[in-house]
Amino acid sequence: MITCVCAEKWTHCGPMVIRVVAGLIFAMHGYQKLMGGVDATAGFLSTLGFPIPVLFAVLLIAAELVGGLFLIVGAFTQWSAKILTFVSLVALLTVHIKNGFFMATGGYEFILLLLAACISIVISGAGCWSADAWWKNKNSQV
Repeated sequence: MITCVCAEKWTHCGPMVIRVVAGLIFAMHGYQKLMGGVDATAGFLSTLGFPIPVLFAVLLIAAELVGGLFLIVGAFTQWSAKILTFVSLVALLTVHIKNGFFMATGGYEFILLLLAACISIVISGAGCWSADAWWKNKNSQV
C-alpha cells in the first residue's frame, strides 16, 4: 500500500481546505452581488421566474456573503454548508444545467463542484482550525 505520512498526520485538516476555499468563493460571489446592487440581482432572479425577487435577492446575497464568511472561519459550519448546498442546487437547476457541462458555455461544472464541496462539509464538519472546533474544545473543558 502506498501511503503518505503527511496524509496520516494532517488528515483532520482536509475539511478545512475545502471549507476555506468554498467559503472564499461564496463570499466573493455574495460580495459581487451586493456591490452590483440588490436590484440587479432581483432583476436576474425575476428573469428566472422567482416570486418576490427582491426578497430572494437579499436572501441570496446574505446566504453567499455571510455563509461564505462563516465557512472561512469555520463558524456554524454545517448549517452554513446546508444553506449553501441549497443555494448551489437551485443555481444548478435554474441557471446552469441547461447550458451543458462546461463552464465556458455557462454550464454546471463549477457549481457542481461547489455543491459537492458543501455536501462534503455537511458530512465532515469544519475540520481543524475552526471556530466550531475552538468552541467545542472550550465547552468540553468546562
